[in-house]
Amino acid sequence: MQNNQRTIKKEITFSGKGLHTGLLVEMTICPAAANHGVKFQRTDLPGAPVISAIADYVTDTSRGTTIDHDGVKVSTIEHVMAALFGLGIDNALIRINAPEAPIMDGSALKYVQSLKALVEELPEKRAYFEVTKKIVLRNEKKNTEIALYPDDHFSASVHIDFGSRVLGCQYAEIGSVDDIPEQIAPCRTFVFFHELEFLRQNNLIKGGDADNAIVIVEQEVTQRDIDRVAHLFNKPSIARLPEGYLNNLELRFANEPARHKLLDLAGDLMLVGLPIKGKIIATRPGHQANTEFARELRKIIKKQSLRPVAPRYNPNDPPLYDIIRIKKTLPHRPPFLLVDKIISMDAESVVGVKNVTMNEAFFTGHFPDEPVMPGVLIVEAMAQCGGILALSNVPDPEHYSTYFLKMEGVKFKKMVVPGDTLVLSLKLVEPIRRGLVHMLAQAFVGDALVTESDLLAQVTKNR
Repeated sequence: MQNNQRTIKKEITFSGKGLHTGLLVEMTICPAAANHGVKFQRTDLPGAPVISAIADYVTDTSRGTTIDHDGVKVSTIEHVMAALFGLGIDNALIRINAPEAPIMDGSALKYVQSLKALVEELPEKRAYFEVTKKIVLRNEKKNTEIALYPDDHFSASVHIDFGSRVLGCQYAEIGSVDDIPEQIAPCRTFVFFHELEFLRQNNLIKGGDADNAIVIVEQEVTQRDIDRVAHLFNKPSIARLPEGYLNNLELRFANEPARHKLLDLAGDLMLVGLPIKGKIIATRPGHQANTEFARELRKIIKKQSLRPVAPRYNPNDPPLYDIIRIKKTLPHRPPFLLVDKIISMDAESVVGVKNVTMNEAFFTGHFPDEPVMPGVLIVEAMAQCGGILALSNVPDPEHYSTYFLKMEGVKFKKMVVPGDTLVLSLKLVEPIRRGLVHMLAQAFVGDALVTESDLLAQVTKNR
C-alpha cells in the first residue's frame, strides 16, 4: 500500500490528435507539490486558466469525460487520468493547448510507459478514502450498477454485456492498483460499426480512425459500407476479419473491451480526488455512471471532513497546565472550577480535560437516581477552557477574567454521566481583537461529540 504522495520528477510532453475535435494537441504533464492534486491548464486561452480535475466539474459524458468550470473546458481526459491512477501519481499540472486530450492509440499505454520512470515520491503522507460500508449506485433504465465494498486496498471487477454476438459477456478484474499498468493500460477504446457514421455526422470522432479504436462489426455489412467508412477516416482501405473486427485488428487481450471499461472506470475514479481503499464491482459501467459515482464519493468525503474529530488524549502524558496552574490563571474555584488540566495549546486552539465523577456537587440534585451532567455546565467547562486560551496572551492573567457575550448553535448530542472524561476542544474562529474572543467549542467523550457551540467572550480586567 502506497504511504506517501507522488508526483513526477520532470515534465513530459505528449502530442497527438483529439478524438472528437481532430485537433493536433500538445499536452505536457508537469510536477506539482504535495496536496496540489491533478489540474489542467489551458495554455491556449487568455490568462492560461486552470481547472481542477474533480467530479464536481464533469459536464458531459456522452463519448468521454469532459470537465468544465468558469469557461475552462477539457474533454476526453479519462485515459491520462487512468494512467495517473495506476501509477499512484497524486499531484500533477497538465498543460494543454487544446480543449481535448490526445487520444494516442485509444488506450493509456503510451502515458504509462512514459511516466513510469518519472514517478517521484514526496515526503507528505497520502490520505485515502476508506470505505466503511457498502455504497451502491444503480440505474435500472440503463441496467448499470456500481457497488463499492469495504476493504484494506483498492481492487475492481467489471462485467459488460451489450447483447453483442461479437463481444458476448465479458469480465475483467484487478486485484490491486499495481495491476493497471500491465493489465489494463494497454486496452483500447471500442465502438460499434453502426455508430460510426452517426458520430461523424454529429461532428464527433474527427480524430478517430481504425488504428486508435477497436471497431466491432455487429451485423453483416457490404464491402461498400466498409469502403464508405474508410473514406470517413481518410483510409485507402479497411479490411474486416471474420470475427467481426475491422482493419485486421489483433486484440491485446481476449477480453480487451471489458478491460478498457475498467480503464475508463479507473480514470473517472481519479476525479474523486483521493485514492480509494475498497473493492468495486461494476456492471455495464460507463462514463455517466462512473462520474456520478465519483461525485457521490466526493459528497461522502466532504461530509466526513466536516465531522468533528476528537483530540487524542493519553492520561499518561504530563499536562501542559495542571490544576495548580489553572487556578493561577482562572478566577473560578470549586464547585465551579470545571477544568482539571490542559493537555495542549497553541496560538489558535486549546484542549482541556474534565473528569466527571459521582461526587460532583451538581449530581446531588441533577438527578440523584439518574445522574446527568447539566448541559449548561458542559458549556461552562468549554468556556473556561477557552478562557485559558484567551488569557494565555495576557502577561498577568490573574488580573483578568473572561465573560460570555453570546452563545450560538448550542447542541447537546449525548448525555454526560459519572465516569465520563470530557475532552474539551476550542479553536479561534478569528484572531482575538480588542479582547473579543470568538471560538468554536466542542466537547467529546471518547470519539463521540457530546456538545458543541459557537462562543463569543470578552476578556476584561478585574475590578
